[in-house]
Amino acid sequence: MTDLNGKTIAFLAAPEGTEQVELTEPWKAVQQAGGTPRLVSTESGRIQAFNHLDKGDTFEVDATVEDNGPADFDGLVLPGGVANPDLLRTQPKAVEFTRGFFDAGKPVAVICHGPWTLVEADVVRGRTMTSWPSLQTDLRNAGATWVDEEVQICDDGPNRLVSSRKPDDLKAFCQAAVEAFAR
Repeated sequence: MTDLNGKTIAFLAAPEGTEQVELTEPWKAVQQAGGTPRLVSTESGRIQAFNHLDKGDTFEVDATVEDNGPADFDGLVLPGGVANPDLLRTQPKAVEFTRGFFDAGKPVAVICHGPWTLVEADVVRGRTMTSWPSLQTDLRNAGATWVDEEVQICDDGPNRLVSSRKPDDLKAFCQAAVEAFAR
């Protein structure tokens, strides 16, 4: 089993619109590996998660992008959901927070629509990655090579970037993300 003991992983989510399973499954994987997941958002309080288009559960925010930065964490998870990354990419502090993990060489794991935040942060140029299929043109236009794979691990940049397409890929995504955070 991969050991994340002593490591704190940020999960960046907008106040609403995060695909719940793309938050909860990687969260559990980090905990099971001995790591500490922390929910980071653009606002304090609670986020509203979704199960596709239906409201899911709410989750308590541990930290905000105003008060924390990449130096406070060992890695970053960007869950999807259509609205979540679309909201995050309009928030300069969230974009800056995300870019900071690349600048610091820290691992990032992103799934489904989550790469929209990476496109806005201008950190996908020269990277090979996957996503929900509707993002492939956005990623290519931002300089990435898009592949249709369950999980893609890319070390062609300042950090390890783990990406997956959709909830069906969560088992492979969680395993690759935890391994990246343990490095």
